[in-house]
Amino acid sequence: MIHEVDEALRRLVERELDSSGVEISFEAPTRDWAARRSAPTLDLYLYDIREDRLRRNVAREPVHDEHGIVVGRRRPPRMFKLSYLATAWTQRPEDEHRLLSTIRACALRYDALPRDILSGSLSEQPLNMPVTVALPPPEDRAISDVWTALGGELKPSLDLVITAPVDSQAVYEAGKPVLEDPRISVGGEQPNGRRRRRGARDEPEPERPRAEDVVHAGTEAQPGRTFKVRDAR
Repeated sequence: MIHEVDEALRRLVERELDSSGVEISFEAPTRDWAARRSAPTLDLYLYDIREDRLRRNVAREPVHDEHGIVVGRRRPPRMFKLSYLATAWTQRPEDEHRLLSTIRACALRYDALPRDILSGSLSEQPLNMPVTVALPPPEDRAISDVWTALGGELKPSLDLVITAPVDSQAVYEAGKPVLEDPRISVGGEQPNGRRRRRGARDEPEPERPRAEDVVHAGTEAQPGRTFKVRDAR
């Protein structure tokens, strides 16, 4: 997937630059690499890869056969952020700033990578791949730390982030469809405390004597009504 995103970025940048003679590189912009540059170069160095956990979906998607029957379920793809350090290398700072302006305008023009520049597995999946540029980096990452790790001097750059899906290829077999009507059996407690067996026929309960209690309301000074309460157990 990473190499396919690289190729999509290369096609997009080449289309925006319109054969201006600028080379496109994905190498790390170290001191030795910069010393070997003789032609105007736009470098897109992939320096960070991490999952976008806010866009993780755990609901499995159904897999249908040619008859439309669900035969399996697959995990949805996970979204990963690919962060590129975009830098321009020319003889004059003005030319470098012009190249960076072109990249910034290109990223602002497209909310996602255009479908016509995608290839391989990226062209087969229906999800869009958002593009962001020059956003504040996370608190645990600073651009100056990237330059320190590369061993080079701090240079004007753009933080270009592509969010791309990664398919886990995990498919789980689904159970066979249910073709029979449901069979329901109800179990409960018998009046004598014994549990009724499943499938047993309901037998009428033997009649039991019912007791009646007489309840007098009120007091002796002000008697109220008299009620008869029958035991319904």
